[in-house]
Amino acid sequence: MLTILTKTTPLLHLRAAFRRGFVVGMAAQSSYKISEVEGDLFSAPKTHSLAHCVGADLAMGAGIAVKFKQVYGKVDELRAQKAASGEVAVLKDDQRYIYYLVTKPQSWGKPTYESLQASLEQMREHMRKNGINQLAIPRIGCGIDGLEWEKVSNILEYVFGQEQLEIVVYNFVPPQNK
Repeated sequence: MLTILTKTTPLLHLRAAFRRGFVVGMAAQSSYKISEVEGDLFSAPKTHSLAHCVGADLAMGAGIAVKFKQVYGKVDELRAQKAASGEVAVLKDDQRYIYYLVTKPQSWGKPTYESLQASLEQMREHMRKNGINQLAIPRIGCGIDGLEWEKVSNILEYVFGQEQLEIVVYNFVPPQNK
């Protein structure tokens, strides 16, 4: 057993070195960038597609989802897509897409990191097929849904880290009453 381990150790080191080199090489080819700004997501340039989290029931009765429902409507068109938790529903708004990340079965429920990741992966595939490389989002899943931004941003990096993509995260700051 020791002899086998000794013979395979150089191979394991070679594999590890290859992985490091491959990952570094791939990272150099991608231009993934994520930044955060203070402001209203709905003021994002029309060149940026938008995304937010919803329940599969598409009630959109709380949080930023209310504003998406007011601004974009078309709830019947979204429901016709029959997106379940872990999937994505999509609307087209002129030259950009509006992504509804379905991260939970009901709006009153709580998402999981797994359902968020699955929804993001579906969105990534749609974005690839449609040449989308600019996205504006809130801190998805971190408002009333209660996910932790540090974990969510790690998932974003995992899902989109090899993409030619700019993500702008909008942190809404309410106006101060004077």
